[in-house]
Amino acid sequence: MKQSIVIFAAAALILTSCLTSNTAAVIVPEDKLAEIQARDTLVIATDIDYVPQSKLVAHVLPNPDTKCESSQYTANQFTGFDADVAVEIARRLGVEACFVTPPWSQLVAGNWGDNWDVHVGSVAITYERMKVLYFSQPYYATPTVILVHKDNSTFNRPEDLSGKRIGICAGCTFEEYLQGTLQIPGEKIEYRIQNPQVVAYENEDPAIEALSLGDGVKLDAVMTILPKALAAINAGKPVRMLDGPVLFAYASVTLDRSSSRDPTRLLNDITKIIQNMHRDGVLKKLSMEYQGLDLTEEASHFDLTSIKQAP
Repeated sequence: MKQSIVIFAAAALILTSCLTSNTAAVIVPEDKLAEIQARDTLVIATDIDYVPQSKLVAHVLPNPDTKCESSQYTANQFTGFDADVAVEIARRLGVEACFVTPPWSQLVAGNWGDNWDVHVGSVAITYERMKVLYFSQPYYATPTVILVHKDNSTFNRPEDLSGKRIGICAGCTFEEYLQGTLQIPGEKIEYRIQNPQVVAYENEDPAIEALSLGDGVKLDAVMTILPKALAAINAGKPVRMLDGPVLFAYASVTLDRSSSRDPTRLLNDITKIIQNMHRDGVLKKLSMEYQGLDLTEEASHFDLTSIKQAP
């Protein structure tokens, strides 16, 4: 009798252990939005110095009441168009914005290992990137332009730069454009520069610095987005812009396709938030503040369903 009781108790203990284990598995958030809500923070990747889109503000201490981890930056430590858009998205999700700054090449490659939740960093939608990333409703549309040294008098059209040294950010749409492989949803691309010598940098800032050294000293041109080009000119860099954009791209918030958590609700909620920010004028206001012009109108009309990316 005692032996039977011992066996029954042992069996009950094993059953209880299994139930506890299964219950724990159920309550661990398998949904990305639920995970964010549980920790009460949205971890946002962006560029540490990409004026006017994002910049870490020097000598500003973290918010003392933050829920961000010590390895993350708080919202008050960042400024810029992308940064402010990210903070507003977090606010409308009802959580705190926390920032991290991985290299661009890592961000567009996907496979983030759940080290951050989203990337808000002027990422253009391309079919190639859609293999590893999900894209929200675009929050602005970025004209791509070309800078040359202000002392140059021979480059007047993109075609004039065929065979020349052009600085770009590695892994950006500019690189694919110059290679003749870029595909952007909703846009027919005309490749106007043939066989250029592509010189890749982590972002366009060092490329613009190299161009500023003199006409043809290190580079013949730099390809970048319009806000970045205007920021360089306004900062007094010895560069000028060729007339007209080379192409248009739609910038979105991105999520990692390889996340261990289901991103569907988060992607849908962020898309709805951005659509509302278009409607209530917040995106236009931020674009005017940081970029000096409204680059959001075109993005508000983009049909996200057309890219067929449902998780």
